[in-house]
Formats: sequence, structure tokens, C-alpha cells
Amino acid sequence: MRSDGPSDTGHVGAALARLLSPGDVVVLEGEVGAGKTTLVRAAARELGVAGPVTSPTFTLARRYPGRHPLLHIDAYRLAGTDDEELGLLLDDAHDAVTFIEWPGALGADGPTPRIAVTIEHSGGDRRLIRLVSPALRGDLERIGDDLRSRHIHAEPQPGADPG
Repeated sequence: MRSDGPSDTGHVGAALARLLSPGDVVVLEGEVGAGKTTLVRAAARELGVAGPVTSPTFTLARRYPGRHPLLHIDAYRLAGTDDEELGLLLDDAHDAVTFIEWPGALGADGPTPRIAVTIEHSGGDRRLIRLVSPALRGDLERIGDDLRSRHIHAEPQPGADPG
């Protein structure tokens, strides 16, 4: 689906959060600045997180209280993890909705995601967002349909009075 800016990316994050329960994992792929943390921030708001939500690039993980706790992991700086390190990172994941940026750094033993998200730059503020979840395919299609309808309704209709 197409995102024309941070508000669209946030809309996707909020919609994803409504599909998630404690114990669910979402993995996020995309280059630096693609909007991964923007998506997580919007999901956090939807899950009832009230305070600031920042990228845990240097702390590796942050846990936020909310209606459902949110665990945000950024594995960018990891060169791989052993079983003990992975266990420590995911220790609080059982009762939280977990978002993992740069999941490839966790290796093949990382948790199985409920949803995989890929965000790609498409020029300017535009992004291409891919959502993959065999179990939630219909729900993800509805998120895409909703985002597309927002763009259709925001554009001037042919023959409409512009002013």
C-alpha cells in the first residue's frame, strides 16, 4: 500500500495495533528513516501508551505501559545474538505487543512474527508499505482499502468546484 507521508504511516500503525494482542510480534524492515518508528509510535498510541515513544536504537529495547504493554526492540546495532541475549531481549514479550526493527540481526532464532512489515522509500515523504500475515490476510487487505479510500476522498473529484 502507498503512504504519502507520516500521517498515512501512522494510520497503518494504529490499524495494525487494533489487530494485535499481548504475545504478538510484528517485525519491521526498511532502511534508516523509512518510518518504522513512526509506525510503532502510532501503534503505541492506539494501545494506550501516553508518554513519548522514541527509537530504542541505543538502549536496544524499551517497554511502555498501556492498555496492552508495548515492547519496542531495535536490533540495528546487533551483530547477532546468542540464546541468552535473545532471551534477555524478549523476556518481557510474553505479556506485551512486541515490535522489532531490524529483525534480521536477531538471527534465525528470533521470534515468529504475527505480521511482517516492510517500508520502502518512494521519493519525498512517500513510502511503499507491505504487510504480510497469512493469518490476518483479510484484515490487512481492509487496512489497505481504508488507506486507499482516504486518498480517493482527499483528491478533488473531476468536475468538482475547486473553490
